Amino acid sequence: MVFAHTGSARSSVGGVRRSSPTARGPLPELGRRGGGWVAAQAALIVLIALSALVGLGWRGGLAPAAYAVAAVLGLLGVALLVAGGATLGSALTPFPAPREGAGLRQAGVYGFVRHPMYGGGILVALGWSVAFATPAGLALSVALALFFELKSRREELWLERSIPSYREYRQHVRRRFLPFLW
Repeated sequence: MVFAHTGSARSSVGGVRRSSPTARGPLPELGRRGGGWVAAQAALIVLIALSALVGLGWRGGLAPAAYAVAAVLGLLGVALLVAGGATLGSALTPFPAPREGAGLRQAGVYGFVRHPMYGGGILVALGWSVAFATPAGLALSVALALFFELKSRREELWLERSIPSYREYRQHVRRRFLPFLW
């Protein structure tokens, strides 16, 4: 996606394009559409998946409750992922920079939360970590949540530039990832 960056200076430091201080935010773009963000996200997800290999496993009376919690987290996460993806339709992209011409989605789950797919990913990662009783997975899930916090901030800078009504939407829909919670 090609954006016309008017009114803000651009600089490149070590191949990483950064917004100038006048562009409101020090978060790096990591590529024209944010490909570096996608690569880092993929690496975190792979590490979370691999954390099952070092999981402690559940034994005894805690196992049924742990698996139930894991299932609920996983199903809620998948529901957010599917609802978010279905609402975005052709505007869906793994990149934080929106597709050219993609309009603002405010219907469905986007009426409650601005980044439901990130929230869904966090819930799935937590469910996975609980299912395999992996402290490493839990730590990586927390890292994924922090990563999504940063990625969503970078994404919102691009959204504000390309969709004039995004700032108003953000004020109306306060939750970032999980409806009614966060």
